[in-house]
Amino acid sequence: MTRNTYVFCFLVLTFAALAGCSSEPSSKASKQATAPDKIQGKAQILLTESTAADAAMNAGGPSVYLVDGLHRYRLFFNKPFQVEAEHEYMAEGVYAQKAIDAIGDPDQGKNGYPLESSCDRVVRMAWPGLAFDVTDSHATSLRAKVKRYPARPVFLVTRIQPATNATDSAKPKKDTGAEEKDAPEVSVPADKQRALLMEGPTVLTAPLWEPAGGTARCKVVIDEEGKIAELHSGAQLCETVPWSQFRYKSTVKSGHSVRVNTEVEVRFDPRK
Repeated sequence: MTRNTYVFCFLVLTFAALAGCSSEPSSKASKQATAPDKIQGKAQILLTESTAADAAMNAGGPSVYLVDGLHRYRLFFNKPFQVEAEHEYMAEGVYAQKAIDAIGDPDQGKNGYPLESSCDRVVRMAWPGLAFDVTDSHATSLRAKVKRYPARPVFLVTRIQPATNATDSAKPKKDTGAEEKDAPEVSVPADKQRALLMEGPTVLTAPLWEPAGGTARCKVVIDEEGKIAELHSGAQLCETVPWSQFRYKSTVKSGHSVRVNTEVEVRFDPRK
């Protein structure tokens, strides 16, 4: 009897230990999975752009974007939010392409991008509890949007509010913009500008939606501090380059730093 009691206690303690070991990682994984992405930028509103499918994902409203430097996020809403053009906002939700890449693709994009199943998971991740037909409709719209312009960020909004630092940052941004506009601009050939590159990844791994890779020649404007200020290219590979990581030596003309209009070549190695 005593021996059976010991065995029983041992089994109880063993199962409790196993449960304790397995529950903590799952809890952490759950928190990681539900943590929202956050973006901040100035709102742009386009009244004539939306298709019927877009309007359904805009909660019946117009097309809304948040512009953050060189990034222009297309926002989709599950419920109406009041957004005013040219105002600064902070949005929370799911950055679709980031989530799709995190889900992964066993075929490395060779059978099409994005996968229908990935888009369905992204919609459920952002807006759980929707009716099946609504989820299917949103997933189809999301897939069509990402498939057409895979490098243009799509953001499924769960919460949006005016940015708390918008008022504080308004003046500096305005002054900076005026300075940039007044600064002279020169054109520099790509090979000469390449010699001034101090840092920036000119070789990248091809994205899932272009697994074969290739070379992209991207037209950019470099500001007086040597940072990429503008991108003038509709090529999707150019839009996926992390331009914020690029730094050049300033170009000086007549004793003053100038803005540079040039072309940057970036190679994308094939996915293995």
